[in-house]
Parts: sequence; structure tokens; C-alpha cells
Amino acid sequence: MASHINPTDATSLINDHVVTTRSSKTPGCILSLPTRTEIQACWELCRLHNNIGFWVVWLPTAWSIAMVYHAQAELSWIEATSRAAVYVPLCFGIKSLIMTIDDILDSDIDGLVERTKNRALPRGAITQMRAWVFFYLQVAIGICLAITYLSPAAQVPVVTFYHSPTDGFIRLRVSILVWPLYVIYPTCKRWTNLAPIPLGLMFKVGIFMGWCDLTLDGTIPWATLLPIYIGACMWTITYETVYQHQDKLDDIKIGLHSAALLCREYTIPICTFTALTFLGLMAYGGVLNNQGVPYFAALICAGVLLLPRLLQTNIDRPEDCRTLFLGTPLIGQVILGGLVIDAVVHRLNSGISL
Repeated sequence: MASHINPTDATSLINDHVVTTRSSKTPGCILSLPTRTEIQACWELCRLHNNIGFWVVWLPTAWSIAMVYHAQAELSWIEATSRAAVYVPLCFGIKSLIMTIDDILDSDIDGLVERTKNRALPRGAITQMRAWVFFYLQVAIGICLAITYLSPAAQVPVVTFYHSPTDGFIRLRVSILVWPLYVIYPTCKRWTNLAPIPLGLMFKVGIFMGWCDLTLDGTIPWATLLPIYIGACMWTITYETVYQHQDKLDDIKIGLHSAALLCREYTIPICTFTALTFLGLMAYGGVLNNQGVPYFAALICAGVLLLPRLLQTNIDRPEDCRTLFLGTPLIGQVILGGLVIDAVVHRLNSGISL
């Protein structure tokens, strides 16, 4: 494996690339109509050609909606499915927003990495300033959609932590707390090996929002959903750490940090532990929510999909790392299927209308 280059040389390499890239771009009016090339660039900035980011944001939200539908008999299937549908464009927007800011803040190093050198900003398809305009436009649209379509409880969720009827309520602005991570996360590779942690915290916050948006009293049970949230973050650490091995040689050359470089040859044992923790915490949260056999059967199926593939992954083969990553949505979809079937079976067996 290659060794780290001198940090001064790495900085010089990045700066040289920035100068070269900027000089190849033709500045225009900041607010002029986008060209066809810029429209294509915006499509790429949002990763609309690759929707794995959407699935890993929306699925935890859908899990939460299915769990509250299971727990609260007064809710109808129409309410649950309609709220899940509302989150589809919202989660597409969150994913697109994160991908755009990630590309903007990483544009000086993306051109130096083999896998990312042909992204829109490094190849000069759009200027940095115009990309920022596009980002702020997404922010404005996203805030309007959230205010219009989300209940006040989901915008500022109330998290209930209780062990006895006398315990009080703790207000936690869940969605707002992760907003700074949208900007912090793209910078992580410059100063820490632990980027998958803020990524998980961002992408899985829907576990709280989905429940709070649908629950009848506007509160969510902290003790039940916190294990699900932490477990989902462990899932993120699992697939993201393996995925980062694709870029490890470039990261070493440039002087960047990653979980892949931290874990090195111990990646598979470490990620096996995080994967088992993910499944264990999901099971624990299911027990607390009184989930039934279909849910736990789905968890077993998810484990069968994840663990053998993980153990067979060769971290020195980029195609192996990518294959594991591409299988991520199916694992979440299987869990969602188990939650939905479980809720329906529970209602039928209990004589509760769907």
C-alpha cells in the first residue's frame, strides 16, 4: 500500500487542481437561465441518476411510519400510506441537498480521485457560484415543502422519554439538530476518519420524524426508537466503510481521511460487528414496540442478505465494495416489508380495521 505524502505536497496538489479547474470554467451571470449543460450538471449534483441515497433516507422514515401504524390502532392504512408517500419527494430533496453540498465543498479534491474526477464541478460543467445558487434554490424549495406538508410535530418533533406515568416530556428538535451536519459532513474526510457517523445521523433522522408526523398525540417514544436509530446508524457505518475502500489509494495520495483507512485490514471483522449490532438493535426496538413474527423473520432475511455478502467482500477489489453498497436498499426494503406485513397481520388477528 502507498504511503502518505507530505501534507504540504498534498495541499499544493489540491490547490493546483483548483486553479486548473477554475480556469477552465466560463463565468456567466449568476442568475441567468441555466444552459443545457448546467441542467445536466444539476441533475448529476442531485444524483438523480442514482437513487440509493433516496432509499437510505426514505426507508428509515417508512420503518417509523409502519411502526406507529402497528402501535396505534386508531390510525388507518390510508393515513399511513399517504404520509409515507408525502415523504418520497421530501426524502428525494434531502438526498439531493446533501449530495449537492457534498460536491460543492469537495470540488477541490474530487478531480484528484479516479472515481469522482468526472463529476460536474471537477470537469467544469457548472461553476462553483452557479452550483451554490442551485443549492440555495433547493434549500428554499425544501423549506417550503416541509412547512406545507409536514405536521408541526414532525418539523419540531417532541420526543417522549418515559419509564413511569409521572415522567415528563423532553422536547428535542430532531430535524433541526442534524442540519449543521449537512455542511459538516462533506468536510469530514479532511480532518477525521469517522465520516460515516455524521452521515448516519443525517440520513436516519427520519426514524423520529416519521413516527412524530403520524402519531395521534404528537409525541414519539424515545426508549423504543432510539435503539432503532442507533442501529440504523451502525448499518450506515457498515456499508459506507466498505464503500470507502474504493478510494483508499487516492485518499492516501491526497492525504485525506476515511473509515476505510482507519479500519484497514480489519474492516470486515469491524463491519461484521457493526452489522450484527444493527440487526440486534433493530430486534430490540421491535421487542419494545411489540412487533410480531413477520418483522423478526424479515430481520433474519436482512441478515442473510447482508452478512454472507459482507464476509465474502474483498476490500481490495473496488467492484466487491460497490456490489455490497448497491445491495443496501434491498436490505432496508425487506425490513420495511416485514414491518408492513406484521402490522396488517396484527390488526387482522386483533380484529382491528386496516
